[in-house]
Amino acid sequence: MEQQVLELLAATLESATETRSNAERHLEQLYANEAFPISLISIASHKSVDLSLRQAALLALKTLVLKAWSPSIDEFQGTVLVNDATKEQVRHSLLTIATSGDEERKIVAAASYVVSKIAGADFPDQWPALLPTLLQLIPGADDARLHGILVVLGNLVEDGFDEEQFGKSAIDLVSSIYDIATDGRKKLTSRALAISIFRACFDTMELMYQTDKASVKQFMQQLSDAWSPFFIEVLRMPLPQTPSEDEGDESATSSWRGVVALKTQVVKALDKIHNMFPHLLTARTLELFSTLWESLQAHVGPYVALYVTENRQGRLEDADRLPYTLDFLVIEELDYIQTLLGTVTVKREMDAQLTPERMSDGKEGNNWISQVMMILVGYAQIIQEDEGLWEFDVNVFLSEETSETANYSPRNACANFIQKLCKWPVIDSLLAYTKGIFGDENSSTQIKEATLFVLKQILDELDSYGKEINPGIAREYLEFIRTAMKSGESFLRARGFIVAGRLTTISSTGLFEIVPELAQQSLTAVDNDASDVVKVSCIRVLQDYLKVLPSTQAREFQIQTVAAISNFLSVQDLSELKESEDILDTLVETLRDAIMADPSLCLDHPALDVLFTMASYGASNFQTTMLVNEAFESIASSMSAKGPETYAQLCAKVLPTLTGALDVGDMTSENALSDMAISLLSSLAEYGPEPLPQGFVATVMPKLYRVLFSGADFNLNQAATVTIRHILAHDAQQVFTWHDPATGKGGLEIILLIIDRLLGPDVDDASAAEVGGLAVELVEKAGADRLGPFLMQLLTVVAVRLSTAVHASFIQNLVLVFARLSLTNAKEVLDFLAQVRVEGAAGGSGLEVVLSKWLENSPHFSGYDAIRQNVFALINIYKLHDERLTNIHVQGDLLVPNSSRIKTRSQAKKEPDQYSVVTVTLKLLKVLVSELANPLTPDAHKVPQNNLGGTTSDNEDDEWEDEPGVLDLGGQSTRAELMGYMDESQWQQRQWDDETQRYLVNFFKQVSTEPEFQNLYHLLNDDEREKLHEMDKRQ
Repeated sequence: MEQQVLELLAATLESATETRSNAERHLEQLYANEAFPISLISIASHKSVDLSLRQAALLALKTLVLKAWSPSIDEFQGTVLVNDATKEQVRHSLLTIATSGDEERKIVAAASYVVSKIAGADFPDQWPALLPTLLQLIPGADDARLHGILVVLGNLVEDGFDEEQFGKSAIDLVSSIYDIATDGRKKLTSRALAISIFRACFDTMELMYQTDKASVKQFMQQLSDAWSPFFIEVLRMPLPQTPSEDEGDESATSSWRGVVALKTQVVKALDKIHNMFPHLLTARTLELFSTLWESLQAHVGPYVALYVTENRQGRLEDADRLPYTLDFLVIEELDYIQTLLGTVTVKREMDAQLTPERMSDGKEGNNWISQVMMILVGYAQIIQEDEGLWEFDVNVFLSEETSETANYSPRNACANFIQKLCKWPVIDSLLAYTKGIFGDENSSTQIKEATLFVLKQILDELDSYGKEINPGIAREYLEFIRTAMKSGESFLRARGFIVAGRLTTISSTGLFEIVPELAQQSLTAVDNDASDVVKVSCIRVLQDYLKVLPSTQAREFQIQTVAAISNFLSVQDLSELKESEDILDTLVETLRDAIMADPSLCLDHPALDVLFTMASYGASNFQTTMLVNEAFESIASSMSAKGPETYAQLCAKVLPTLTGALDVGDMTSENALSDMAISLLSSLAEYGPEPLPQGFVATVMPKLYRVLFSGADFNLNQAATVTIRHILAHDAQQVFTWHDPATGKGGLEIILLIIDRLLGPDVDDASAAEVGGLAVELVEKAGADRLGPFLMQLLTVVAVRLSTAVHASFIQNLVLVFARLSLTNAKEVLDFLAQVRVEGAAGGSGLEVVLSKWLENSPHFSGYDAIRQNVFALINIYKLHDERLTNIHVQGDLLVPNSSRIKTRSQAKKEPDQYSVVTVTLKLLKVLVSELANPLTPDAHKVPQNNLGGTTSDNEDDEWEDEPGVLDLGGQSTRAELMGYMDESQWQQRQWDDETQRYLVNFFKQVSTEPEFQNLYHLLNDDEREKLHEMDKRQ
């Protein structure tokens, strides 16, 4: 059988899809064969077999284990296909492969992963010897075998053990890991891997802590007492000599990587402990902070030499996912020292060191803040790898500049660290260091740029909290900034322009008078500078200037800014610009700010043409699309406010472009371009005057009609429907008098056809989501006289479509058709629905179908207007006291089963929720009660105050020491909480407005004495009656 399996495994590696799929299917058919898992083990064990086939065998075995090994495995598919004897053989063989010591790392990793999955199901009951066997192997294992054992243990801790299994084994497991980590004779990377496993144990211990705090706390304290001295010893361990770049000396390279990996895992472990159980490290906080600070001071020299002076590769991990490059270690150290800096103990010590008697040498410039600034500037320097990348791709530079990057580096970590320092006088301390850097002819451009980078972070943080900046200090910094702006090095020059914009636009610096001068210099640089890095930096900083310039000067700069952006675009490869999202967004944001200085001026220069050009290239990017829409909405609303003539001029300028974009989108099948064009048309129509400019409907309606009958995606259908609704709302007369030359149909007929299509069975809920709003707008604007028999047909189609609607937003949209009509004609609506027959619906009555959907979904309606209209409409219906409503039964309250068992998704399908059955009148009253706002608790609106402004909490001594201050995204309990937010019910927070609440309260007061209400009141549940009682007490 082995040969057959080997051939099938080889076929699974083929590139041809059909061959691969057939092989995978045949392998699945062998699952029930008792010899199949043994054959896979045999193939995986033979070193003569090609490595890829051995990996494929273990992959196939993993799939078999997941699907057919045990019901306790999540992916289990219903039938156990491996007998106990075979399982025993598989377990033994897999463990042998994983811990043999002479296997390929990839084979060890694959085998250990399968072991962990089996252990999750079988340990300890069916596999009691697993952990004892592994722990017994450790003392006599050589480096190679120890590595395999640790990989298995790591997978067991991460994926194999649950809390109960871990709790029984924790003492022996952690003790063995400690022995490895502290044994100086062991390989450094093995010791690092042991610490990594120890860190992984904390996820499970955190879960155990929720149910047995006392025991876990005691156990953790013992661990902390044992491990902390060792951790501090490793932190103090000096780095070995930096290996040469050619890495010819394998011993030096191995030693370097081992020490870095070991130190990195120690810092990560300490950070994990501090975030989960901060009280464990309270007694050692100052010692840890001091040790870590000394480590950062010692590492800055090698870091600069490796990554700033030279171009060594960073961000490297080994096959066991252990980081071993210095940049990773520095990131962990910077992040952890920030955490320590937030503790009360360290804060007090830092404050004490700033007193005159504790100042170093008695000089203010020699305090600890100055030393920190010096170290942060060192780590904030641009490394050579980034320099080359940013020069090649300016978009990456911008993403780093805006902190919208996944490439977290020591430079980013420094920026975060600076935010924690801004409660102390950092800007004063940095000034002295800046003077020294810029006054030294031997200072590199990298360190000058880093100094200004740190200054920019300080300015951002201080300004965000309204902290004032001394104007004298600001002017001193300005001189260094001007020097940077004239530098011959592009990154320093760009940094000068960026910081100039930030410094001078903060009101407390008193530098507003030089903003026009600096803005002009930025515009000149956009046109003339040789570096794209400088150009995009200047384009971005223009946003700061435009926000603070007086309106008259801002209008003057509008034309120049538009011209500068247009010139920049003219020399770019626009096809590449599609992929440069950050550049495109920056250009759009700056253009938007320039236009908003005076939107009416854009009729006389090409600002809108430039905006639409960028929109066409960024149509597929959500952020760019959103920015363009926001900009155009502002333009349209501003133009409309100036009067019909100005709005008509805007339409004359933009309609040819927008309708042309729709034609291009049709021809090229670019939905994104069409979507963008219709979104802009929708904004244009939304802010239009009444009436719209003559010819607006004739220009736009044929395009929208074509889109809605072309089978476009749901975004296009929704946007086109909303646009027609806006047009109808602003100028129904122009719509009704217009005739489509292509079809000869009038505007009213065209809209009826559109509604009929969207409500038809061939259009999904998402595409038709906005049709209800269009239908009710048509009914209100056209009236019964103009619609004639079409009115009843229209409402019948809406009722029929509502019976099959599933999506909540679509249901709300359709229900509001009847709700809006019920505001003035509630009885006529009920009479009409009683006459409608809906095929397939229970009872076949439109009244039953519509009211059932209406009342079941009302609690989920969103939007102030929608909720208000719904409440008013339901009150009108209730006041009719229509006897037909008491004969219709609908879904009532959820019947909660008397069981504490958690219902899984599969169980929910087998046992769906059960509801009581109530009359429409009672359900209507329940819905209205649910719309009453809950009484607010006295503390509901309290917001914690930030201490940056200098205020101190009365309970400051409790800060940080007992509770984690940083969210640990790696923790299992944290992940569980985050997954809980995926439950949409958590987001269904109803918001109420005062008008609706007053109307509801008055309604209940009016009906409270009526006999019918008294009868229904006793049928309400306890919570509902309590809510009404609380309402009555508040009056």
